[in-house]
Amino acid sequence: MIEAVLIGAGNRGMFAYASYALKHDHEVSFIAVAEPNEERRLRFANDHNIPKENQFASWEELLDQKQLCEALVISTQDKQHYEPTMRALEVGYDILLEKPMSPDPLETLEMAEKAEKLNRSLTVCHVLRYSTFFSELKRLVDEGRIGDIMSVQWNENVGVQHHAHSFVRGNWSNSGTSSPMLLQKSCHDIDLLLWLIDGECTTVSSFGSLTFFNEKHAPEGSTDRCTDGCVVEHECPFSAIKLYHNEKDNWPQNVVTLNPNLDERMKAIKEGPYGKCVYRSDNNVVDHQVVNLEFDNEVTVAFTMSAFTDETSRTFKIMGTKGEIHGSTAANELKVNYFTGRKEIITPERIEGGHGGADNMIMRDFIQQSTYKRKGRKTSGKESAKSHLIAFAAEKSRDTGQTIRLNDFMSSLKKSQLN
Repeated sequence: MIEAVLIGAGNRGMFAYASYALKHDHEVSFIAVAEPNEERRLRFANDHNIPKENQFASWEELLDQKQLCEALVISTQDKQHYEPTMRALEVGYDILLEKPMSPDPLETLEMAEKAEKLNRSLTVCHVLRYSTFFSELKRLVDEGRIGDIMSVQWNENVGVQHHAHSFVRGNWSNSGTSSPMLLQKSCHDIDLLLWLIDGECTTVSSFGSLTFFNEKHAPEGSTDRCTDGCVVEHECPFSAIKLYHNEKDNWPQNVVTLNPNLDERMKAIKEGPYGKCVYRSDNNVVDHQVVNLEFDNEVTVAFTMSAFTDETSRTFKIMGTKGEIHGSTAANELKVNYFTGRKEIITPERIEGGHGGADNMIMRDFIQQSTYKRKGRKTSGKESAKSHLIAFAAEKSRDTGQTIRLNDFMSSLKKSQLN
């Protein structure tokens, strides 16, 4: 068994990954926590029986201590990843880091390089590589079931309610305080595409915008908050009162308040970000975007991220020289159509845990890495930085209207790093 500490600041990973220890205490136990929000800190400490002397209000306080154990989980907000990660690597911790690594490309590179230099394990939470669904898809591709991949159509169906919660009202609504939408939400998808295609991305182009969730689409009679006498609240699909004023103790309600108390929920709706009108918030991230990718093995990808879907899922078609694979995470189904006429339907095993069990699987892998002192295999900092850089290049393309060559983009970053 290993011991671990956690640095949190409101990200989902604070409870999502650490919950593994509650059911697998023979493998890992959390002995310390750093969290500025007292309610979350005390709840985490109570869940894991952490003594008062190991409860810290900031990551600085925790990392000023001598190294407490082998492993550290960092689940701070996007812009708060770099400093604790760099400091923790120096102290000597193996790190499980919530994605994205950083909204700054230079910081992303520096974290990956520092982990390599110090021979530390830095595992980034690109959890979908660990899911049974995408592991099965990877197996089919690597076995050559559909021959060589030629082209890919890939959709991230964000789900309109998920988008309104997390990317209009929530922590990731504004790229100035968090990350661009493509980096925050879709670095999973770009990471999966790199893993499946097994090539180097050479060229990127992208288009997208914030079209719907803005004030020009606010209905007549709407107000800044759902509780301000909005005359259309009762019929609005995004009514905060309908969505959050209940005693549900799961996502997304438990993001609004940890305690499922109606009075606390209403107070949060009246005063906090989740009670804002979705058309009158301070959000600026795109609500739909397309990205085109070309790889050095001549594979081409058309990727679409859209808020405007009913279900939250990923759907795709991978086209090869011997057949094609259609996939849907919502249906938990992979359909293989061979050009010989044979068809095959595969339903991967479902396992317990978030992201189709992948949250638990990445924790298990991280524990093994720390126990046997080996660096991350699937989602090391070095590997994960590749998908981040594609996302940064895509954002540059979206902003400038230019097609971006990855080599040129990397060269400019390296020059900036030297300066």
